[in-house]
Amino acid sequence: MEFETNYYSDTEGAVFWVPNQKAIHFRRVNPPLTCNSGLHINPRRPPFCPGFSPVNPLLVGFLELGFDPDVLMKMEVQRSISLLQFMADERLVPSPEEEIKRRNVIAKLKQIVMHWVKRVAYQCQLPKNRVRAASATILTFGSYGLGVHNSGSDIDALCVGPYFATMAEDFFVLLHNMLASRPEVTEIHCIKDAKVPLMKFKFDGLSIDLPFAQLKVISVPENVDLLNPFFLRNIDDTSWRSLSGVRANKSILQLAPNVELFQSLLRCVKLWAKRRGVYGNLHGFFGGVHFAVLAAFVCQRHPNASLSLLISIFFKTFAFWPWPRPVFLHGRMMPPTIASDSRFLMPIQLPCSPNEYCHSNITRSTFFRIRTEFLRGHALTKDILRPDFSWSILFDPFPYAKKYAQFVKICLSASNQDELRGWVGWVKSRFRSLLVKLEELQGFCDPSPLEYVDVDLAAPNVVFYWGLQPSRRDVIDIDFVDEDFMKNMSNGYRVPPGRMKLSVVKASQLPKSVTCNTGSKGVRARWRILDNSQRKIPVRTNSLPQEFAGLMATNGSAEFPSAGV
Repeated sequence: MEFETNYYSDTEGAVFWVPNQKAIHFRRVNPPLTCNSGLHINPRRPPFCPGFSPVNPLLVGFLELGFDPDVLMKMEVQRSISLLQFMADERLVPSPEEEIKRRNVIAKLKQIVMHWVKRVAYQCQLPKNRVRAASATILTFGSYGLGVHNSGSDIDALCVGPYFATMAEDFFVLLHNMLASRPEVTEIHCIKDAKVPLMKFKFDGLSIDLPFAQLKVISVPENVDLLNPFFLRNIDDTSWRSLSGVRANKSILQLAPNVELFQSLLRCVKLWAKRRGVYGNLHGFFGGVHFAVLAAFVCQRHPNASLSLLISIFFKTFAFWPWPRPVFLHGRMMPPTIASDSRFLMPIQLPCSPNEYCHSNITRSTFFRIRTEFLRGHALTKDILRPDFSWSILFDPFPYAKKYAQFVKICLSASNQDELRGWVGWVKSRFRSLLVKLEELQGFCDPSPLEYVDVDLAAPNVVFYWGLQPSRRDVIDIDFVDEDFMKNMSNGYRVPPGRMKLSVVKASQLPKSVTCNTGSKGVRARWRILDNSQRKIPVRTNSLPQEFAGLMATNGSAEFPSAGV
């Protein structure tokens, strides 16, 4: 029986050809080929030999044509090096000085909450020995907790307190006042109505999101293990939701076989998603935890792959993923069958809990956008050895002004910046209902996460432009949508709401800041995106022969017009 031929590489990059279950070392054989004795690999599945991994599928065709495997492997390494250089040019990795500043801020926050919890224990009239033993801590999660933050990233930190510290009085009043009294803290405000209530503020200029969780213990260890069931006994639902970010981060880092490669892959994927306009849970796309699980999923299945190969596999995997089949990490239980719900169009299991999924706001429109961008990414990365390949093409900003003829303009304003921050957060948390309503009327709506400021308005404001596809309706009753959505916004808002105005504008009516957008940071952009029009300097390695710069694919253009290229 003839088996298909498979190729693997060892830890030194040497290539093995595996026909008929026997490994042949390219460096050790001369025609006629003889098998390397004693080494048997089942070509139907990944080899069980430590240190072996499948060779990049991009190389297999050229290996079979007789190309030098060493040169091909070095080319793949060069592609990874050039991607790392691209990441450095985009400032995706903070400087050592920025890292020190972040660590100092976290250390100061820990000192503050330790002082806070002692005051709470004293006010609760606990015995002196319990006051001395009382402790609380700060744990980081999100991009900072995963080690994939950049220069402009916020810090997601969780305040974990003992059983006698309450959220309503001790966290939102006492701790809030202690923070507000410090000169390092500015722009502090509370968001009490969110699913995960939190305080937002700046500490030494760094933006901090700080939710709270209460554990049923007298003392919270500094590095408490939130995967330990002992600490999760009898906690309330709000605390459980607050803990999920830290627990998910820890699970992902434990399950990733190579943390550094995982971090590099996730940095690239997040930059790609932001540039292409498919990042942001509140806008109906994937958020940070979604992409973290997807990146860890690829890393688990290809633990010895290079960074360039991981990028290629990532897009191939999810361009053709049979949604709504759930994505879950190895080492976790197979998730149960989920109910048919529009929010589960692309289910991703939370790695810290077999019965929970990453919160999702995905709709029909955003599902289509994400899938289309995955396909575009696959089309661009399946032939990374061609001589004209450039990583910058993958990260080209999505051309909204060229893609759509009409836009819904969403203008949010308030009397001052503090009220505007709370109002924008409240409205964004309910964006999904607006998106679903627009889908009902138009069939498709692309909710761009980019934020702008209308300079013609005197009041502080934030503006969004959502792309509309032509439909059977020539005119959309935007006033009805505005009135209906505004009622939804005002209901339950504790303070007098800000103002919101919806209107439909043509692409020709967009301000210059939108039509000329190359992904650069706007006045109120939530992430830092550099100007992609700048000239890129290629990175080269001395290990490649000068006459062998790349390989041209023969299957035509990789462009995907439907994705807006």
